[in-house]
Amino acid sequence: MDISRNEQRILHLLAQGGRIEIEKNDSKKIASVQCLTRDGWHYPGLDLNLFRKLRRKKAVSSSAGGPYRITRRGLELVRAELDNR
Repeated sequence: MDISRNEQRILHLLAQGGRIEIEKNDSKKIASVQCLTRDGWHYPGLDLNLFRKLRRKKAVSSSAGGPYRITRRGLELVRAELDNR
């Protein structure tokens, strides 16, 4: 299964130690998402639709109510680049 360029960028950030934080509204639905790099910088390339696509592909998940991180499936989907650690 191929992934888009935008999904690839987000997965690279997550593979390097980044995280996705969500905000929920009063009815417990996801209202907004933001991607943070391992250094704490905000990455503007993530929107709600892209986040839902990554969750549908099981590339990201959350545990114990924490931020979303990359899964083993996400690591399989991401292609290697020279700047990955």
